[in-house]
Amino acid sequence: MAIRCKMRLDNVFRQQWGGIKAFFSCSYDEKLAKEDASFQKATPTGNAEFVIDNPKAAEQLVIGEHYYVDFHPVPKPAEAPAAA
Repeated sequence: MAIRCKMRLDNVFRQQWGGIKAFFSCSYDEKLAKEDASFQKATPTGNAEFVIDNPKAAEQLVIGEHYYVDFHPVPKPAEAPAAA
């Protein structure tokens, strides 16, 4: 089962070595989007931070904008057949 959160990018800090650290929080406003009521009920609070070392990805992030964060279970690897 997948889980989807809607999060706002609160801040971005440039790292000395060249990447960025992005800070997200759950933040909803029913005046902005009707869907926010369901997100508010499902994930009322939360924070996430990610270090990103991909300049093309980092440049797409805009402070104050909202983003969907999806969680999907990783399939377990298939077991190797037993040796005969």
